[in-house]
Amino acid sequence: MADLPAETTRAIIKSLAEKYQRPVDVINNTMALFKEGNTIPFISRYRKEVTKELDEVQLRDLQSDHTSLVNREERRATILGSIQEQGKLTPELEQKIKAAETLTELEDLYLPYKPRKLTKAQKARESGLEPLADIMLNEQPNQGDKVAMLQQFVNPEKGITNEKEAIEGAMEIIAENLSENAETRKSLREIVDMDGELQCKAMDAPADTEIKEDGSDATTKDEDEHQGGHVKTSKDKYKDYLSFKMKLRLLKPHQILAINRGENEGFLDVEILTNDAEFLDKMRGDMIKHQDGLFKEELDKAIDRGYSRAARTIKRESWVQKIEEAKSHGVKVFAENVKKLLLQQPLKGRRIIGVDPGYRNGCKIAVIDETGKFLDKVTVYPHPPQNKAEEAKATMLGLVKKYKAYTFAIGNGTASRETESLVAELVQQEPSIEYTIVNESGASVYSASDIARDEFPDLDVNIRSAISIARRLQDPLPELIKIDPKSIGVGQYQHDVNQMELGQKLEGVVEDCVNSVGVNVNNASAELLRQVSGLNSRVAKEIVAKRESEGPFKNREQLKEVKFMGEKTFQQSIGFLKILDGDNPLDSTFIHPESYDVAVKILEAIGAKPADLRDPAKAATINQQLSDPSIGKKFASLAGEATLKDIIDALKKPRRDPRDDLPPVILKKDVVNPEDLKVGMILKGTVRNVLDFGAFVDIGIKYNGLVHISELSNKFVDDPHKVISVGDVVDVMVKEIDLPRKRVQLSIKATLPAPPQGPGAGGSGGTGRPPRDGQGRPPRDGPGRIDRPDYHDRSRSTGAPSSQGNQFRNRPPQQRRRDDGPITNPGITFKQKQSKKKPDADAGANGDGKKGI
Repeated sequence: MADLPAETTRAIIKSLAEKYQRPVDVINNTMALFKEGNTIPFISRYRKEVTKELDEVQLRDLQSDHTSLVNREERRATILGSIQEQGKLTPELEQKIKAAETLTELEDLYLPYKPRKLTKAQKARESGLEPLADIMLNEQPNQGDKVAMLQQFVNPEKGITNEKEAIEGAMEIIAENLSENAETRKSLREIVDMDGELQCKAMDAPADTEIKEDGSDATTKDEDEHQGGHVKTSKDKYKDYLSFKMKLRLLKPHQILAINRGENEGFLDVEILTNDAEFLDKMRGDMIKHQDGLFKEELDKAIDRGYSRAARTIKRESWVQKIEEAKSHGVKVFAENVKKLLLQQPLKGRRIIGVDPGYRNGCKIAVIDETGKFLDKVTVYPHPPQNKAEEAKATMLGLVKKYKAYTFAIGNGTASRETESLVAELVQQEPSIEYTIVNESGASVYSASDIARDEFPDLDVNIRSAISIARRLQDPLPELIKIDPKSIGVGQYQHDVNQMELGQKLEGVVEDCVNSVGVNVNNASAELLRQVSGLNSRVAKEIVAKRESEGPFKNREQLKEVKFMGEKTFQQSIGFLKILDGDNPLDSTFIHPESYDVAVKILEAIGAKPADLRDPAKAATINQQLSDPSIGKKFASLAGEATLKDIIDALKKPRRDPRDDLPPVILKKDVVNPEDLKVGMILKGTVRNVLDFGAFVDIGIKYNGLVHISELSNKFVDDPHKVISVGDVVDVMVKEIDLPRKRVQLSIKATLPAPPQGPGAGGSGGTGRPPRDGQGRPPRDGPGRIDRPDYHDRSRSTGAPSSQGNQFRNRPPQQRRRDDGPITNPGITFKQKQSKKKPDADAGANGDGKKGI
């Protein structure tokens, strides 16, 4: 990366300062932290005064935006240099290039000067036809004899043998100048962006492939069972787009990705339609000086030709840009869902029996202790073709009693629900037994990986899967980071997005999640340790090796003795590496050793010492004393405000796990069959996936139910992620049941209190929308935001025996609002909404002058 002029660098920093609403010196200092090799988790947690509390997401965005702006300026310099070398850089052109704000504008300005293969227009220029093109554009009335004028440009030595070739060459020059004119291209882009319509038509389809309605890919029926989506074949997967038209600017990301896939697979023919007639008439009016000119007809054709070329290119570029934006959005959705999945509340202090269900090859069962250590394994054959259900139940009950393991984690793959029924029968014999269904996506990837082979070299791959399933329930974070996050099925068209961008985004998510929780250095795997800020695989393995050879670490200082643990690595990582029962109680907190003296002074000022943090009674007193609202002012001289707050919070709750504030797992004792569902039933479920059009919720049947975006809240929702997250425990009402198609439509809105009525009242049923912020978005704490702790029944979630026998609560559904209609899938939603609009809005037939790509 070349060094930019100081003035350009200052302009970049100023632009970033305005975007992130921070002083210029803050952005400069933050960029300096990056340049010094500091990690984002370290900067986010321990350099808050420098960044004015930019969080890890903002820091990653800042870093990305800085790179983009630098790339833009380097491209600008390259373009200026290239045109300068050609001797064509005029002061006016230079000013336009320097004023361009986007790469697209820069490339449009550079297009006429870009080195390329010789075009027809360039050949015409070399043949001396540019003066003829100028005459055609600037001709005056009664200019003379047309043939005589053209004969002046006939030159066989230059390849122009007759008048027809001369006029054709001049038309090519005019058409190319028009198609490459930056202002024309800019105007065309504005027309396409604002008024362009995307139209899809059916094409002859190739061989059958499959796609699921939740937007993720379906390659096998087993995978579909993991997700709970309804698999479509090529006969109906694109049915909503076989005759489809919508304004380009109104398309949702999931629609764009679906249409793009359909086009790539040969199912859909895609066109961008615009009303070109008006624009062409304006161009003709601007360019044709006289309607009775000698070259009026040829000039008309040249304008048509140039416009057609430009429009075709611009329309395709606009569609490609929409696709790229949708792909980036898909990456964001996937990352958000993975983050919520990784940060689900662990089920601490329990022994778990993990079950990897199966038919012919049996159910593989593994038992782990409270720390995740493997204890025992067995294979049972309760399902067809063996049908040894009674023998299986006896074996499983034996494991329960032998290891006092009363919690089952059942994988959601093949034979999952049959296995669930089997475990539910065990409850009749041992009432303490509870179970839950665990998403096993990626378990097979882990079980065949080098990591799994290193952990369990002597175990069958299916037993390794059972262990992974059990550990995912016990503590999802350290188990799920062992597999490629892309293998976790919570994405939206994840195989269609930019895989490099997805990989980088997910790496950041995993890093942020691990460092937000912290790592117990005395039991963490090398795979978990390498995700810690500042550590790599080599240092992580050395930490494990030293721990295994010399015993547990007693204090953080001992980690300096680890091979390859340099000063910078220690500084970046040590705050996230916890030693729970070591020499220094502060080592179990997020307090960085560089701030230990501040922590000690605070404790001394209230008559305490670090050792008191281990005494529950004294720790409670410390918590109470430090909860005084004025405590920060008392110690303001010791550290910056943000750092001081973090230190005090850590002293108040030294072993706090941020995941403890999230909803606990729902543990069940009975089975819910799809046939038991009734419209109007109120159920409790866990959110498994959140997409643009709604959320998929596990309500305990074989497949997940869909809560459409319109049913997420009784107020307007423009983005499901603002009101619901993966792992949320929610109350839902059954709205529609389609057993043959394995579909259940659910509603959260129907379980909520009715919104206020009257003038100005919000809600999806009225005309009013919630107040918007300065960027046109609803407030983040506004409509429909689910307050997680209120969305679960703790007595049942924590495993207390249920007195109801199942999770149905047969209370009558609340009175429906007027707009409560049937939920449709995302594609059908468009057509139904279009029928309510004016005929000429977005869905009409082609009007006069409409042209496609």
